[in-house]
Amino acid sequence: MGSANTAYHSITELVGDLVRLTVPVPPEGQPPLVRLNDLAVVRQGDIVRLAQVIDVRDQQVSMQVFDGTKGLATDAEVAFLGHPMQVTFSDHVLGRIFNGKGEPADNGPSLQFDSKVDIGGPTVNPMRRVLASRMIRTNVPMIDVFNCLVESQKIPIFSVSGEPYNAFLARIGNQADADIVVFGGMGLGFDDFYSFRKSFEDSGAFARTVMFVNQASDSIVERLLVPDMALAVAERFAVEEGKRVLVLLTDMTAYADALKEIGIANERVPSNRGYMGDLYSQLARRYEKACDYAKGGSVTILSVTTMPGNDVSHPVPDNTGYITEGQFYLHDGELDPFGSLSRLKQQVIGKQTREDHGQVMNTMIRLYSGARDAQQKQAMAFELSDYDQQLLRFGEQFRQHFMSLESDMTLEQALDLGWQIMAQCFRPEQLLMKQSLIQKYYPQVS
Repeated sequence: MGSANTAYHSITELVGDLVRLTVPVPPEGQPPLVRLNDLAVVRQGDIVRLAQVIDVRDQQVSMQVFDGTKGLATDAEVAFLGHPMQVTFSDHVLGRIFNGKGEPADNGPSLQFDSKVDIGGPTVNPMRRVLASRMIRTNVPMIDVFNCLVESQKIPIFSVSGEPYNAFLARIGNQADADIVVFGGMGLGFDDFYSFRKSFEDSGAFARTVMFVNQASDSIVERLLVPDMALAVAERFAVEEGKRVLVLLTDMTAYADALKEIGIANERVPSNRGYMGDLYSQLARRYEKACDYAKGGSVTILSVTTMPGNDVSHPVPDNTGYITEGQFYLHDGELDPFGSLSRLKQQVIGKQTREDHGQVMNTMIRLYSGARDAQQKQAMAFELSDYDQQLLRFGEQFRQHFMSLESDMTLEQALDLGWQIMAQCFRPEQLLMKQSLIQKYYPQVS
């Protein structure tokens, strides 16, 4: 294994943020001098930079230099540290902001003497997992009522540029009933970074939040480390302290683009639309960190995946859909009830929630689907029946009170409001619901 006491002056090539050098092959039976993901220190006079090994092929080693290769030459000194990237973990990280290298970026006190943990470890043994069965309340009716967020779930928000997905993600982080929120931002503009920070501070959630931020002006190499650092800290809080941790990641498409750029610089053969062939496994390694621990807390992952050109068949959302347990589809400033899906909602609906939850959810979606059909008939100048008019009134109320991203209410308030809207637009027999539920929950409208 490489040692910081052994220095190499064998750089053969500098390509973008990549450095290539040759190292001796150890004798048979001896451990390798360099391992994948190991850290190294590159020195050139007064310049000292950190790098990470991304490829080892016989004697040739390729490394990503975090702060770029500007100022370096082929006679620079390289010393391997013998361990992968590490991130600080302690209770002191709460309420702190770190950059893409895991260093404090908020002018707060140094944490150099706090414990460190390796990032990018393996996913949890399935025998140490338990089946997801607890709901995370967000006070967003389109989530809580129609597509529940469940502890240990991994689920993305599919959206496009220009939509308020970052503001929506921050709101969920502020309102979700999680013990700890770990935020990972990749390629964020300063405005977005500041908005996240101010939102967490104004809501009072900052004291239970850890932020890892790679801004658009920072090194693209550091962008690849942010999800691993956020997930490593989240795992520790869940395993060692039994916390219910919500991890927020934005934007996973920026992460995939960084993988593509680094892969091309490393002369790897691209696959679909220029992305590397291991895009699926790279995304899966991060998303599969979501877990409900048999002896501990849980890690839930909610991410943003932007779709270039609103193309759901783009490699990033396409691969993501095979990994995650549904998606929230955000477009036109609304959560689409038909494009959104939570595959774990049946684990909690009616079990941890009110008895009428499932019936209200299914009935309102069915009625809103009918309202969409009635709206199309109206647009084509067809004659509308009395029932069509009822559907149109219901659709307008549904969009206003449920689909708006500004809607903020508890699950019970949302269910009661759903009954009120249905009672305003339909007679009890038109709802086609269980008579026992109608007798108990249908409000008397004068």
